Amino acid sequence: MSKGDLLIIGGNEDKEDSREILTKFVDISREKKGPIGILTTATEYPEELGGTYSRIFKELGASEPVLFHIDTREKAEDPEAAKLLGSCSSLFITGGDQVRLTSILGGTRFYAELKDLWQHHGLLIAGTSAGAAVMSRHMIMSSVDIEDETIVEMGAGFDFVDDAIIDQHFSQRARFGRLMTAIAHNPQIMGIGIDENTAIWVKEEGQLFEVLGEHSVTLFDGKKLTFVDTTSHGDNHDITISGVRLHSLARGYTFDLINRELIKAAGGEQHED
Repeated sequence: MSKGDLLIIGGNEDKEDSREILTKFVDISREKKGPIGILTTATEYPEELGGTYSRIFKELGASEPVLFHIDTREKAEDPEAAKLLGSCSSLFITGGDQVRLTSILGGTRFYAELKDLWQHHGLLIAGTSAGAAVMSRHMIMSSVDIEDETIVEMGAGFDFVDDAIIDQHFSQRARFGRLMTAIAHNPQIMGIGIDENTAIWVKEEGQLFEVLGEHSVTLFDGKKLTFVDTTSHGDNHDITISGVRLHSLARGYTFDLINRELIKAAGGEQHED
């Protein structure tokens, strides 16, 4: 079997009107056997948030979803939870705090089962906000602006997307600087900034993604940087970076994650950068 698709959402997706992104998730889920699973580990309001998504998915035609309210490592080691996950067609990871996801689930039976089902049995995984940030191998845990300096704390994510850092609520929370800082310190990694009510649909075993939703996706490719200086100089804490490749993609465009280039525009027209 091949790897499952990923639907990575920048947060604050439309839940009341056209529900484009959530509808896409339900439609892909219906192509497989089993109910949708909803993982609420990231949030401190699991019943409320889990109930909201459960209602929406049922309104969109899904069967009764399975709720995974896993808030301790003990629960994450429960073999019954892992077994129940194995019966699902897909898993939706809610927003909240991405550090809760890694600290509670990292290295546990539930995470191992999730990774195996995705990697070898085609499980579809979607995540919004914190659930998006955790998708990549390298994850932004937090950031803080101290005087003129942006301090970005990095950690390990769930490793579903190689050589990438995913940042959510990108334009709406003005996160250009923090993602650029992360790339300056990790130039081999691609930075993917996803706007709210916008998603990337990663398919073909992680080779490419298509942009869905209302706004755009911004990519920073630092692989061929010509110069970078992240050291402080007196009172100046700003970074200097040159040679970053920048891509901004609207809905309907497709991007090659392996070769790091735009490969298809809306309507099938071929473009080159």
